[in-house]
Amino acid sequence: MTHPPVLAIVNPTSGSEDPRAVPRRVARALEARGVSARILVVGRDGNLPALARRAAEERAEVVVAAGGDGTVSAMGGAIAGSDSCLAVLPLGTLNHFAGDLGIPLELDDAAAVVAGGRVANVDIGEVNGRPFLNNASLGLYPHIVEERLHQQRVGHAKWSALLWATFKVVLRRHPHLHVRIEAEDREIEAKTQFVFVGNNEYRISGAHLGDRDRLDRGRLSVYLSERSGRLELLELVVRALFGRLASAPAFREFTSTRLVVDTRRHRIRVALDGEVETLEPPLEYRIRPRALRVVVPDGEAD
Repeated sequence: MTHPPVLAIVNPTSGSEDPRAVPRRVARALEARGVSARILVVGRDGNLPALARRAAEERAEVVVAAGGDGTVSAMGGAIAGSDSCLAVLPLGTLNHFAGDLGIPLELDDAAAVVAGGRVANVDIGEVNGRPFLNNASLGLYPHIVEERLHQQRVGHAKWSALLWATFKVVLRRHPHLHVRIEAEDREIEAKTQFVFVGNNEYRISGAHLGDRDRLDRGRLSVYLSERSGRLELLELVVRALFGRLASAPAFREFTSTRLVVDTRRHRIRVALDGEVETLEPPLEYRIRPRALRVVVPDGEAD
């Protein structure tokens, strides 16, 4: 596809690169692929949703999100339901959304997708009105996110940071979550250490653990364990590493188009696409089928 001039919103603080160099790299990568782009540089305190929403209101055909999963999620949620397309230049640490769409993680190759990709429609999730493209999870997961960021700041590479963060958080003592979950076809009451809710289904076994095959099936995926001691949680981590998570005792998974998660707490921390927020239960989840238009590599399946 060929694009008229696009707006590229750049979060230079995503990832570990020198923030001063990022906007120039983005501009050069797009220019090399023949994409004429207006570059707008914002920091973590910038109002990304407002900027993306304004671009959609001005009928921008393509809005480029140059940043990590948090940046991409904020912008994608803002333009969902509009005629604008989201293009992604993955500059963050994990870049789950880009990876699941088949978008290359190298900047120059991702810029080629902006220039020559096609448009697909994907789902987005919402919890209490907050959009998410990957997952919105509670319990241990927000602690893992924060510990991973700390491990990266002290010099660990992204995957070793994630592994160290997971083990450190699992081995600490944390209060249990007493949750009541209401879905389409079931009600669950459980004492657990985590509830992981994803936008579409995640692989929980094999070499591609944590990946998603599709983002347009219109389902929320839910994962939790009803055994919550530290040794039991450590067993879950080991099973996940060896692709045997689905067979773990008391591990539960299911899908739904809607979900209500209530707890005994008045406020609860939720990790939304790598950003931790505090929300008030009950947490009301829903899926918005094919609500977001995205630019994906030409030839990728819908």
